[in-house]
Amino acid sequence: MKIAVVILNWNGKELLERFLPSILSFSEGAHIYVADNASTDDSVSYVMKHFSKVTIIQNKTNGGYAKGYNDALKNLQEDIFVLLNSDVEVTEDWLIPIQKAFKKDTNLVAAQPKILDYKNKQYFEYAGAAGGYIDALGYPFCRGRIFDTIEKDNGQYNDIKNIFWASGACLFIKRTAFKKAGGFDEDFFAHQEEIDLCWRLQSNGGTIKYIGASKIYHVGGATLATANPKKTFYNFRNTLLMLLKNVRGSKVYFLLLIRMLLDGLAAIQFLFQGKFKHIGAILKAHLSFYRLFYIFLKKRKIWASNFMYYSIKSVVWSYFTQKKRRFNDL
Repeated sequence: MKIAVVILNWNGKELLERFLPSILSFSEGAHIYVADNASTDDSVSYVMKHFSKVTIIQNKTNGGYAKGYNDALKNLQEDIFVLLNSDVEVTEDWLIPIQKAFKKDTNLVAAQPKILDYKNKQYFEYAGAAGGYIDALGYPFCRGRIFDTIEKDNGQYNDIKNIFWASGACLFIKRTAFKKAGGFDEDFFAHQEEIDLCWRLQSNGGTIKYIGASKIYHVGGATLATANPKKTFYNFRNTLLMLLKNVRGSKVYFLLLIRMLLDGLAAIQFLFQGKFKHIGAILKAHLSFYRLFYIFLKKRKIWASNFMYYSIKSVVWSYFTQKKRRFNDL
């Protein structure tokens, strides 16, 4: 089973300098690629000069995470793609447990390792933690992270578990399944495109797992910080697009209405926090959703399914009203 570790780069020389050595040291047998999204710094020449074992894939434009990986992966022939953020430190033998899982379970199409915080290594990291889920309204949460509550890693998730989505920070995916699902939806550009892809993978009959025996450390926010209004824009817009595209039946329109009303409440919260740019980001997200509405109606005809995508109805209610702040309390 051949493995390709593909690192998407955009002006990330400092990150490549810091993290490529551990990837090369601990990824024996894998082919390492750096897929460059039309960087304007000297990161590509730096890799070529200092890491001769790394293959450079030169994308013509910066199409974000979604198009960047679609372009990078289209000509690769390895059995398993590992889509790895450039701000990740891997650990010894990190590939082996997940490689074994793919060999054991032929229905497994995607997986992720345990993702811990590079800056505070005893705690889980926001973007993925111990495997992802969404509630009925499309709010994502993880084992080890619900909203801004991050759990300490006490071994409580040292297991193998079916999950709804695997984190794009370190996404293992079977090449044949990736192509059958049509790859990433490039209209997402960035954020939640991996959730949309995982939805389609499961609608096609595949399973997705978290493998706790594999461990990495993720910096997080190296490309787009949590406090950046652009992140708010993409997260709010892409949730609406994802629900429209994937939830079958007329109920989706009521679902979208509820979600947009809740977005309004989030805007009020930003108002009290003095985060006025985030209010504008939510407004822009809704306007962008309207512009893409008919495009996604066409996609809906292809991909909408009755797949049961949620395990709880409202993580917002559980977290803020019932004060359930940890995954095992839900």
